[in-house]
Amino acid sequence: MSGKRIRLLIWKEFTQLRRDPLLIRLLLVMPVAQLILFGYVVAVDIRNLATAVVDLDRTVTSRKLEAAFSGSGYFTITQTPRTEDDLRPLLDRGTVKVALVIPEGTQDRLTRGETAPIGIIVDGSDSQISAVGSGYASQIVAQFNADRREASGVAIEAPGIDARVRVMFNPTLDPVNTMIPGLIAAIMMISLMVIMSQAVVKERESGTLEQMFVTPIKATEYLIGKLTPYAALATAQMLLVAAGGLFWFRVPFNGSVWVVLVGLTLFMFTCIGLGLLVSLVSRTRHQAQQAVMFIMIPTMVLSGFIFPIQSMPAIIQPLTNLIPLTFALQVLRGAFVKGSDFAALAVPMLALVGFGVVIFGASIVATRRRISE
Repeated sequence: MSGKRIRLLIWKEFTQLRRDPLLIRLLLVMPVAQLILFGYVVAVDIRNLATAVVDLDRTVTSRKLEAAFSGSGYFTITQTPRTEDDLRPLLDRGTVKVALVIPEGTQDRLTRGETAPIGIIVDGSDSQISAVGSGYASQIVAQFNADRREASGVAIEAPGIDARVRVMFNPTLDPVNTMIPGLIAAIMMISLMVIMSQAVVKERESGTLEQMFVTPIKATEYLIGKLTPYAALATAQMLLVAAGGLFWFRVPFNGSVWVVLVGLTLFMFTCIGLGLLVSLVSRTRHQAQQAVMFIMIPTMVLSGFIFPIQSMPAIIQPLTNLIPLTFALQVLRGAFVKGSDFAALAVPMLALVGFGVVIFGASIVATRRRISE
């Protein structure tokens, strides 16, 4: 391997970029435009939220309240931890999005004609889910109180269940706090897919790819020289969007920088691999553009970036596990909003490792075969 040849290849790629001023402008303007356009989203109808119930009362009233939540269609009770302390790991890992805590003595307070407070804890790492979920929970408790008064024959307002909603991780419910971390990953994927999809096919159209193959350049040198400039540009874009989110939109950062860097690095390999595969299989730049659009549309829709996964039909939700962006969003939102560490994000991190090894590895093998032909 020759370091001089690698440096010359890197210089060649930067020279080609410099000769295309429109591309440079797009690379700088596109992340800023996307940051503004996608920084604000509207909520959609959400059903079947994964819910945990901590029933410390264990009475007829607590079971009726639990049944009211599970029968509403908005909440699906998947966990029943024994204590409130067991809730935090479930919320950190994203296993549940809502938790209902029924304190001991709830039924006794209602029997004595007193107000009985209960706790409703909502995961604020997804502003749409937290806003809609807390609203649904309050409506269910209000209807529960109304049904109880009607059953007891009390026509006037009487003490009942007092739902005290607590939003964890994003108490202000500001959607920007959850959208900006996702934008970092989304913009990186869009940029790398668009640029890398043109990397090889552009040289094939101009005829320089065949000229490259007859030179002493080795496959490894070609790959390093080809990928390094685009990885550097992706890093610059990531820093630009992160700085805009932190200092312009005032998005709080509660986690570790290392968690973000490791997650984005793993995701970057996947994005580069996808773009390179598209470029290798495409004969023209138009074909590459169409292939990128074919990949990007389902990726943006199914990853949970725009629409919460919980709002999708049950038959569609398993398909989200085939989207690398899904796990990148979990890492970034977990680090930014929740302050999650590597242990809490072990599953999405391992998923990104798997995607990176398979997709980036496949692109490297395909490129080496192409050069060796």
